[in-house]
Amino acid sequence: MNTIIIDFINNYGYIAIALLIAVENIFPPIPSEVILTFGGFLSLSANLNIGGLIVASTIGALIGAIVLYLFGKLISFEHIEKLVNGKWGKILHLKIEHIEKAQRFFTKHGGSAVFWGRFLPVIRSLISIPAGMAEYSFKKFLLLTGLGSAIWNTALILVGHFAGSSWEKLSNTIEQYSIVVLFIVIIVGIIGYFIYRHFHNKKSAN
Repeated sequence: MNTIIIDFINNYGYIAIALLIAVENIFPPIPSEVILTFGGFLSLSANLNIGGLIVASTIGALIGAIVLYLFGKLISFEHIEKLVNGKWGKILHLKIEHIEKAQRFFTKHGGSAVFWGRFLPVIRSLISIPAGMAEYSFKKFLLLTGLGSAIWNTALILVGHFAGSSWEKLSNTIEQYSIVVLFIVIIVGIIGYFIYRHFHNKKSAN
């Protein structure tokens, strides 16, 4: 599968990134780590840049999340259970336990689960279903999904960019350390914010 993903991105660039991330949000077995770290690596040599990759991947994430949100809103849990326990569950490598796990996470954390769930394996894709089932505010859903997805996508793209030719080795292990990646991104974001405030205040004083 990885070879097909890499060839698709090589041939279609941003469009491939957006489509693959949209599909990855609907079908969890497709690895976002490979898609985005390879995209970040291509920003070193191909006609792709980090900003464009972040925008394309976030648009793709929103499209996939909206599909699952509507799926959860329009279809009962009983129908979802039948689909997952049937042939579609086997095709997509999904189990009803995955849906129930996402549902418990949403029940426990409420709307914030839509944001934080974007950093957790499996839940990242499926958290949209219980949000739809609970008829959670669509505007808040889009906002939290966009923010969470943008942060996660940015982290993976930057990993691929700075890892260079070692991107594939990192993509194979990063899933296990998604919380660590999130922590690093938050720390970098906080540092960046204070640096910005320092220079902004200094400029205002002058």
